[in-house]
Amino acid sequence: MRRGSQKPDVISRVGGAVAVAALVLLSAAPAGAQSLAQKKSSAKAQYERADKLRTGLQGKPQKDRTLREYQQLVTAFRRVYLITPHAAEVPDALRAVAETYQEMGRQFDPKYYQSAIDAYQFLLHEYPASRHRTDALFTIAQIQQSDLDEPEAAELTYQEYIKRFPRSSRAEQAKRALADIAADREAKKKAAASAAATAAAAAERAQQGKTPQVLNIRFWNAEDYTRVVVDLEDAMEWRAERISNPDRIYFDLHKARLSSTLAGKSFAVGNGFLKMIRVAPNQVGVVRVVLDLEKVKDYSVFMLPNPYRLVVDVYGEPTTTTRAANTEKSKAETPAPTKKAEPEKTPAVETAEAEKPAKTTTGKGKSAKTEVASAEPTPPPPTPAQPKSDGTHSLTRALGLKIGRVVIDAGHGGHDTGTIGPTGLMEKDLCLDLALRLGKMIQEKLPGVEVYYTREDDTFVPLENRTALANQVGADMFISIHANSSRDRSARGIETYYLSFTTSEDALEVAARENATSQSSIHELQDILKQIARNEKVEESRELAQQVQGALSGRMQRVSRNLKDRGVKKAPFVVLIGANMPSVLTEISFLSNPTDEAMLKRAEHRDWVVQGIYNGVESYLTSLGTVAYNPSKVSNPNR
Repeated sequence: MRRGSQKPDVISRVGGAVAVAALVLLSAAPAGAQSLAQKKSSAKAQYERADKLRTGLQGKPQKDRTLREYQQLVTAFRRVYLITPHAAEVPDALRAVAETYQEMGRQFDPKYYQSAIDAYQFLLHEYPASRHRTDALFTIAQIQQSDLDEPEAAELTYQEYIKRFPRSSRAEQAKRALADIAADREAKKKAAASAAATAAAAAERAQQGKTPQVLNIRFWNAEDYTRVVVDLEDAMEWRAERISNPDRIYFDLHKARLSSTLAGKSFAVGNGFLKMIRVAPNQVGVVRVVLDLEKVKDYSVFMLPNPYRLVVDVYGEPTTTTRAANTEKSKAETPAPTKKAEPEKTPAVETAEAEKPAKTTTGKGKSAKTEVASAEPTPPPPTPAQPKSDGTHSLTRALGLKIGRVVIDAGHGGHDTGTIGPTGLMEKDLCLDLALRLGKMIQEKLPGVEVYYTREDDTFVPLENRTALANQVGADMFISIHANSSRDRSARGIETYYLSFTTSEDALEVAARENATSQSSIHELQDILKQIARNEKVEESRELAQQVQGALSGRMQRVSRNLKDRGVKKAPFVVLIGANMPSVLTEISFLSNPTDEAMLKRAEHRDWVVQGIYNGVESYLTSLGTVAYNPSKVSNPNR
């Protein structure tokens, strides 16, 4: 390759983005005549200074690094080339420039990703025999695919990589990336075709005067409420009213027709407060669903899309007989949440070896376990619940209630993939992995807490079933994990939601202190549970949301300063409706953002996310006065 000291010759042999990079690199070339040996020596010394500067910057926490420091680092490495393009350190310096721009893209502004590509292209053009050539080309493709969301450009670069380096260790990886791009393109085509078909079907029904159908009715029971789901073919207008003599609620669905599978059907419930569900045409274009009631206090109703269904929650006052009947009915109608197997614990011992597990020694033909004396674990001292963030005490805190059971909900599952990232990462897979990691961490660090999951594999669980599952096991906390999405691919940040109803405040500081020794769990006190399920749980859900949001966003901003804290919000998320315990939904990042998706693919980044959620949960538990003590699960509470 021909490289001389005359700048016009260099620039004339490069084109496009490479020419721009060349101009930038050459714009501050040092003046003065030096021998080539002297220039090489100066370039080497400059590279060592730049490398030392990079080491110092990498030694600082990411949150403390500034854009100016990165710009100074780019300038320092760029000077190596400016001294002389013939120095042995120049290819390393150019790669360092590209890598620094990449980091700037992650930390400060996506515009620096293109600067990284320009630097890699300049390296490839000017030093085609460099040992960095394969990594440079492959990295360009990765930036185009994951960071810039340019699948077409990435596809061409991957193809060029395979053509130029067919025997490279990364050739197979490039082929897989091409397959992922093709699959993502096909998935987008199918999604667009499906949306078009749905719109066309709706337009055809409207044109032909066909009304959508009421397709099916489902229901299941908990101890103090029944959930009824009416499956619909499309969105419908509806009106609800409760009337007496006899007590019943009816729902009129307008511009609707009854499916032939429901014609003449009724459903016997018989759980003590909901006797029968009846459905029939009321008049032309109106389908009426009637719920025959018995000892019902209240009800709520809401419409859900994709697929459309009307969800009705009917609340009653369970008796012992009702609880037994509903328990048996729920076992048959609702799949139970899965509980993580607990590791076997080693009993505590009153010796100097108390922190060590019992050893097993093996001799010839037989084995014997070392005998140790066990001791009853001592409960940790009670800690009074702290006030909420607004300085008041909720009833939960005043009564000294503790958290004994946590349900972790992995969003989506089965055919419901959730958001699909630019390179194919599916929200359902991400959420499941994070849920299992979080459950494992809670079990390891909080042995007094029982952990349940709404799903432990790639299974579809309807949204309205998830809190019903949590209610069924008497959970004290419900955490739903999701990843966000936006049409704006640059959108980033973390936000946590809670479901808001009307709330009330009570100043119960004295009661909180007096009840600190209580080891009752929320699910054990039915009367209190009802208040939490209506109003009280909202206050605690907000507190839990604030703790999780603060801990998670604070931790993740240490990884990426551009990851915004979008705050705590209230919204009618279906997965939170009907929960009889403090419940939150956290959107851990925007999977639609190429940078976020790339980070979320890494196991170490997922560990950071899980640690952030756990820190929030732990802070919330601390504010309640620790968790419920469970001697059967704790081997040594003081360790």
